[in-house]
Amino acid sequence: MAYPNPSSAPMPSSFDENADFYNENGLQKIWRRLREEPLIPLGCGLTVWAVVGATRSMRKGDHKMTNLYFRRRLYAQAFTIACLVAGNLYWQKDRMKRKEYEKAVEEKQRLERRERWLKELEIRDEEEKAWKEKMSKRMKNREKGEDSAGKGVTDLVAEKTQELKEKVTGDR
Repeated sequence: MAYPNPSSAPMPSSFDENADFYNENGLQKIWRRLREEPLIPLGCGLTVWAVVGATRSMRKGDHKMTNLYFRRRLYAQAFTIACLVAGNLYWQKDRMKRKEYEKAVEEKQRLERRERWLKELEIRDEEEKAWKEKMSKRMKNREKGEDSAGKGVTDLVAEKTQELKEKVTGDR
């Protein structure tokens, strides 16, 4: 039975646009995400700044500034969440393409593994057939008395020992 070769199947043209986009490591992904949504790190930084400011003002005992910094923290968090939602809506198509690409790659790898497995099974089957054929020939030769390999190891050792004894005693 012939199985389709996944490597011969062309990838959709939408994946040919930017091959580097789909083959990136962790650091490249972080930098890409920072370029795609630069306002999120800004919002996180503003939130951290507001929390640090609130902590300092609490230690000083300045309640007015503490409340002001906590309000700024809320605004910064709201800004960050708004950026997350907007960025998610904007990049949603791109993420769907990535998921489709990863599925296609996974399917291709699955088919390749299956193909290798089937080839291995075929090779094993051929080896087994060859072995069975060899054994059947050996059994036929044994029945005819033609096969010296059909003798047991003990018989072969006894024959060799007898030959060596005859050779040693015959030379004297």
